Amino acid sequence: MWTSLYQEFYKMNHKKVTWFAPIIMFFLMIFLGVAMGHSEERLLVMTCYGSSEWILLVLVIVGSTLFSMEFQNNAILTLLYKTASKINVYFSKLTVLFTYNVLLHVLAMVFTVILQLTPLNDHVSWLAIYQYKQPLIVNMLVTTGIDLLTSTLIISLIFLTSCLINVNSVVITLNIAIVFMGQNMSADLLNANSKLAPLVKWNPLNMCNLTTQYYNYPVYHDLSMLSNLQLIMGTLTYTVLFFLLGYLVFRKKRF
Repeated sequence: MWTSLYQEFYKMNHKKVTWFAPIIMFFLMIFLGVAMGHSEERLLVMTCYGSSEWILLVLVIVGSTLFSMEFQNNAILTLLYKTASKINVYFSKLTVLFTYNVLLHVLAMVFTVILQLTPLNDHVSWLAIYQYKQPLIVNMLVTTGIDLLTSTLIISLIFLTSCLINVNSVVITLNIAIVFMGQNMSADLLNANSKLAPLVKWNPLNMCNLTTQYYNYPVYHDLSMLSNLQLIMGTLTYTVLFFLLGYLVFRKKRF
């Protein structure tokens, strides 16, 4: 197990995108700060300058290569030869990508603090009461924690689709579509099946609304038709389900 973890961390550390992604994310956060101007400063801080979507994009690109690219070039055979069981390979890849996910979120908060020290936007008090009658710093921390749940759901989808589809470009395209269009597709499903809304609202794409609904509840609650707690429970359930399905596919896959 430790050998598999070491190999995965080593490979992740030597990928250029691993190091370039946080830099690109920082400049995209600056771009959003400039675009917003001197309005909604507290919302920018709460959402870490909209870093959620950029983190998901990075995870899709990096995560998709963990399986599908190795399936394409048969590098997965070497990993399986050197480890005792397939679950070690699967779990080590999961651990590495989740760790990277956490680090990206921590960096997003650090970048937010840095940007608040610049004249990019008006400075705000970290202790100012904002949404949910909580200090702004608590809003940011909770939003980050909730986004970790959303991004872990996307990671579980990446693992499942990567095990089902060996073509890396297809996996990336499919998961990017889910990240940027999942909310709209879920809303279309709900509108097209109004009589079945009590059931359809629990579709997995609807869980993509979790982060955005937390910081913009009035708008996204009408779209998701679920409370924050219901979205959290649904997200956790689908995350576990997709990880298990991904492992079952990976375990039965022939190389």
